[in-house]
Amino acid sequence: MTAPAIVPQRWRVPPPDAAALVRWPADFGPRYTIFVDTEEEFDWSAPFARAARDVTALAALPGAHRRLSDGGAALTFFIDHPVAADPAAVDLLRAVVAADLRAAIGAQLHPWVNPPFEEPLSPAASFAGNLPSALLEAKLVALTDTIAARFGARPIAFRAGRYGVSPEMLALLARHGYRLDSSMRPGFDYRAQGGPDFTLLGGAAWREAGLVELPLSTVFTGALRRHGARLHARLGAIPRALGICARARLLSRVPLTPEGVPVAEALEAIAVALGEGAEVLNFAFHSPSLVPGNTPYVRDAADLALFWRWWDRVLGELARRGVGPASLADLLAAAG
Repeated sequence: MTAPAIVPQRWRVPPPDAAALVRWPADFGPRYTIFVDTEEEFDWSAPFARAARDVTALAALPGAHRRLSDGGAALTFFIDHPVAADPAAVDLLRAVVAADLRAAIGAQLHPWVNPPFEEPLSPAASFAGNLPSALLEAKLVALTDTIAARFGARPIAFRAGRYGVSPEMLALLARHGYRLDSSMRPGFDYRAQGGPDFTLLGGAAWREAGLVELPLSTVFTGALRRHGARLHARLGAIPRALGICARARLLSRVPLTPEGVPVAEALEAIAVALGEGAEVLNFAFHSPSLVPGNTPYVRDAADLALFWRWWDRVLGELARRGVGPASLADLLAAAG
């Protein structure tokens, strides 16, 4: 069989029309949610490999969930095929969601470890939205059906691994019963790698192709923040300009994640976002970061301690500011 050609789409996602924006109920926000990329461990600096399917770091997930939920958070776990196909991982996650009615299981597509395996391994093919339509749908069906068989319910929330979403993927998600997508990362441009460009997006949720699109939260801080992603991209082309502007408190791009983001920057970003009227803050992290040595963000025990101090400070600040947690069910009910 001839391997399908993988053509990078480099989709530049347009900003949503005002009419498509989700109108949250007046008594709903501000809220925050945590979506966890629940996935296999792999070497982030190495080429993509189909054999990288170990999920040993999930042993730390029940304790992590307990610590975050005790702090008030409601978590949704976007699980990919290596997790859904591993009996021990499934048993562990079943126990987590059984013990916490606010917790939910969603789906995450890593095409390089998700059957059927027809495409050649490459950076472009790691963005699922670049795959031929038939192969993309076959991978989505395999993932969805595996999760449904293991957990007794079809997932209704989705994230594309590496944020590799496309217009066709959104239509496929709606066709297969998904109701919410969280694959878009405002302020980031992945076109150089063959992926999408999200620099025209803000942080508000909107309706797209029959789905609620809830982007990950990225906040621009500093005196020049109103120029946002456009200025950040221009500065990125000038050596050391981004660092200079960040140190001068002129412009910083701050995703709401403990991975690579100092807590002081996150706290400032929360204050800015709420001051600008954000109604839902969407936090994220990768499950392998719960065990040192699996991601560039948590390399050792000291990094793991920083990871947990980050969450302690952030959850405390959200509570102080009256920002309540939102489960997946809460979000979908409020979106209407």
